[in-house]
Amino acid sequence: MSEVKNTLRDILRNMLTAFETSINDHPPSIEAHEIGTVLSIGEGVAIVRGLANAKSEELVLFENGTLGMVFNLDPEALGIILLGGAEGLRSGTLVKRTGRVFDVPVGDSLIGRVVDAAGRPLDEKGKIASIQRFPAERAAPRIIERSPVNKPLQTGIKVIDALFPIGRGQRELILGDRQTGKTAIALDTIINQAGQDVICIYCAIGQRNSSVARFIADLEKYDALKYSVVVVAAGEDAAGLQFVAPYAATSMGEYFMEKGRNVLIVYDDLTRHARAYRELSLLLRRPPGREAFPGDIFYIHSRLLERSTHLIKGGGSMTALPIVETEAQNISAYIPTNIISITDGQIYLSPSLYQKGILPAVEIGRSVSRVGGKAQRAAYRKVAGNLRLSYSQFEELETFARFGTRLDENTRKAIQRGQRVREVLKQSQYKPLSVPKQIASLIAVTEGVFDSVPLHKIRSAEERLQSAVSELQPEICAMIDAGKGLSEREIEVLLDTIRLAVSDLQDETASRGEFI
Repeated sequence: MSEVKNTLRDILRNMLTAFETSINDHPPSIEAHEIGTVLSIGEGVAIVRGLANAKSEELVLFENGTLGMVFNLDPEALGIILLGGAEGLRSGTLVKRTGRVFDVPVGDSLIGRVVDAAGRPLDEKGKIASIQRFPAERAAPRIIERSPVNKPLQTGIKVIDALFPIGRGQRELILGDRQTGKTAIALDTIINQAGQDVICIYCAIGQRNSSVARFIADLEKYDALKYSVVVVAAGEDAAGLQFVAPYAATSMGEYFMEKGRNVLIVYDDLTRHARAYRELSLLLRRPPGREAFPGDIFYIHSRLLERSTHLIKGGGSMTALPIVETEAQNISAYIPTNIISITDGQIYLSPSLYQKGILPAVEIGRSVSRVGGKAQRAAYRKVAGNLRLSYSQFEELETFARFGTRLDENTRKAIQRGQRVREVLKQSQYKPLSVPKQIASLIAVTEGVFDSVPLHKIRSAEERLQSAVSELQPEICAMIDAGKGLSEREIEVLLDTIRLAVSDLQDETASRGEFI
């Protein structure tokens, strides 16, 4: 009996030794995952139980391949926002943790591409060749890491560059009712960055696919896509993608900013972003507040826009142009007032000006840049320093004159000068102007050269004098481009060139006795 026991012991020992040797030579690939199950599915959200160690903003993967992001950390279940379609998801579907927070690819390989909010390509140009990823949510730079905003970012739009200058690292809000030209201003600003070593990022939030396609086509037409990145979360996409899109786009821009480059980012628009967040919050039972928005709606936009700045270390900058849609010109609504209080100024577009054909429809009285002349080229301050005040006075005089009151000679001249200023500030879309050309037009109207030119010929007179100044005064144009100021002698030289360019229009007007 003892011999049998010894034999069995030896057999078992040999089998165990052989098994240990096999394990050591060929260790098994075992992966452990924390698995949860879906309790319920809503419109763009899921309630999940079982992921006890999940973190806020962590990515989770549903068994049908849909990604989600942890949004609510409740004691008994998690609120997950879906970053894709809900097809195939139902109660009981398995979901597992990925162990990483929501992040996006960054790097030079994104330039010239169209991607979604997760960094996945939408332009059929192949995969994004990026080896680095940034979390979509990142802390804003500290105050000590920020540099003063004192370098201009030219939009190429006369009324903005002259009256409401935008600096690199500034946050300038563009707001107005529907169909007033908000996106057009952003597009012209992007087109104007050609040759300026500025990376442009356009983030479409909740827009129609046709509108986004038209915007991308315009970028390609004017050769601006080669220095741009387009991030798209269309209105047909899940509300979760619309919510995370601006944060993902900002992380893509921060990569370039931290490399010492200058970035322009456009959020089009944050009204739809707020609506997407409200939709998610109400589905996940976050308590509503003013106008049915959750109480932290201010925080989601402040933590986004505070990431735009001008860094001391490396000198990179990120300039933000958030767009907000108003209803019935009500800029005191909840979302517009929130973002006005966060940004460094606003450009308000008036529907009444738009209907009158005064484009861009910038209402000067309601627009402001809180950075002001600190980020403006010296030449603008020399020739347009009092332009905003005089134009506002003209608008009041024009309103007063509509009552048919008899006007004295000085008032009549002031109104005629104001009409010509308004005509000069008009500008066609897709035609941003260089700084010297803008300065030439501003000198002509502020120094009275256009006083003897009829209103309907101001546009042709502008084109003439701009060409003349570019061709005949290249040294002064180069000096203006370099950011230097203009002396009285240089202004006189420009005035002589301008008068010569439009002299035939003035002579023709005088000979015909036209009303000016």
